[in-house]
Amino acid sequence: MAVSVGGSAETPMSDINTTPLVDVMLVLLIIFLIAVPVAIQTIEKLEIPIFESIESKDKVENLLLTVSTTDAAGRSAGEAGFEGAARNGECRVYFNNTTPVTSEELYDQAFERLDQIVQRYGGPEAIMEDPEAIPQVHIRGDVNAPWSCVAGAIYNVQAAGYPTVGFISNPVDPNG
Repeated sequence: MAVSVGGSAETPMSDINTTPLVDVMLVLLIIFLIAVPVAIQTIEKLEIPIFESIESKDKVENLLLTVSTTDAAGRSAGEAGFEGAARNGECRVYFNNTTPVTSEELYDQAFERLDQIVQRYGGPEAIMEDPEAIPQVHIRGDVNAPWSCVAGAIYNVQAAGYPTVGFISNPVDPNG
């Protein structure tokens, strides 16, 4: 209970009554002091499931891109003395993981490739009847490649008409 000392009886009391707050906090503290040890003791050794990495069943039509950068000396992957992608290196995109391309070449080649696939299926209406036939883009980005390089590749392939873009990562062993 809040008690006002001094002052006139006509002025309103502006003190906060903290007693209910303290009561609630003490009750919560007691509950947690009892509940946490009980919860910890009831959980036995936790086993994380390990899933075997299986090879994906990709369609031949899927477009594979690798996004990387040059090393500190300006060398690309595959050149002699390449020391790995550098954060401040120039963006490098490899079409179907083999051919290095510029942004314009990426757009042009991706568009031509998608157009050939659509025409082989009999046009846009025919390929839309079978959504599984629509090719996808799979991007493998180097860990040191800046996001702007990956975003540029995504922009170009989506502008070329590919509706689905996914990422490929290297599986990590959960047991270290």
